[in-house]
Amino acid sequence: MSGLPLIQPENATGEAAALLEAAQHALGLTPNLTKAMAHSPAALRGFLDLRRALGTGTLPAAAQESIALLVAQENGCDYGLSWHTYTGTKVAGLSHHQAHRARRAKAQDPLTGAALLLTRALIRHRGTLSDTELAAARGSGLSGGQITEIVAHLALNTLTTYVGKTARVSVDWPLVRHDDTHP
Repeated sequence: MSGLPLIQPENATGEAAALLEAAQHALGLTPNLTKAMAHSPAALRGFLDLRRALGTGTLPAAAQESIALLVAQENGCDYGLSWHTYTGTKVAGLSHHQAHRARRAKAQDPLTGAALLLTRALIRHRGTLSDTELAAARGSGLSGGQITEIVAHLALNTLTTYVGKTARVSVDWPLVRHDDTHP
């Protein structure tokens, strides 16, 4: 079954055109995911605004990309794995081995490791953490602000995963498959 058609920047009009141009400016290209999101300027604007806001947060880029990789893996999203493996290794400084480990909620860096364990608990318990899990996150050194940012990164990456899978967006990054167990 085919998904949603992509809205090409040269064919877009109104707010969708302006937002696709903003995506091009912010990302350096116009990914297929943003072309699918352009069906709803409100959704594309929300994605771009939340992405921009979280980029100014306290979590390092490597932790942000690691969270995105884990969310994509847990949701079986090859598009997200491909995008975030690329940006994680080319922009955020992750090695391919670190990117692969992030997909399993593992990291050498203690902050990233704590963020991944919290993210996995949030995903698997649908946002309902036990007192023990929340205490473990706090005990690992995560601040209240960082815990809140982790929840926001989870929401952002769940949005992109669900849109990508619903729209059946073709991968426009070097392909990484969720069922590939080799680094």
